[in-house]
Amino acid sequence: MKKVLIAIDYNPTSEKVVTDGYKLAKSLGAEVCLIHVITNLQYYGAQYPAFMGFESMSLSYDPKIHDEMKNIAKDYIATVASHVGDQGLKTHVAEGDTAKAILEYSTEWGADLIVMGTHSHSAFEKLLIGTVANAVLEKTTIPVHMIPVNPEKV
Repeated sequence: MKKVLIAIDYNPTSEKVVTDGYKLAKSLGAEVCLIHVITNLQYYGAQYPAFMGFESMSLSYDPKIHDEMKNIAKDYIATVASHVGDQGLKTHVAEGDTAKAILEYSTEWGADLIVMGTHSHSAFEKLLIGTVANAVLEKTTIPVHMIPVNPEKV
């Protein structure tokens, strides 16, 4: 395994995903890239506490702020990369359907492994909306390492 792609979102549980995923990648001697996908912008008004040096956004969704949201996403992923402290760490911000964007970039970048967290959704939520993790697992052609994260335990 030479390239590991770590998918992160704005949830504070991403700290565990980055930490564990980075350790795994380095134990394999692999190059690492963090990916964040800008998806449905209405989710970006959610408030989370500060984590990994990134202060949560205090914006409400407004279709006119798309460019600002892209800048915030770029700042977020740069802050997370800085927190890791690896000068060789790559980052990528994509837009669109999260699972599809992760899969497309994993192919484009030549990833050998995708690392992502599994949020603790209820069975009912999974039935109604599915999860990004499930969508990636259904369509991937490369291995996926899932890191279980439970917001109550972070």
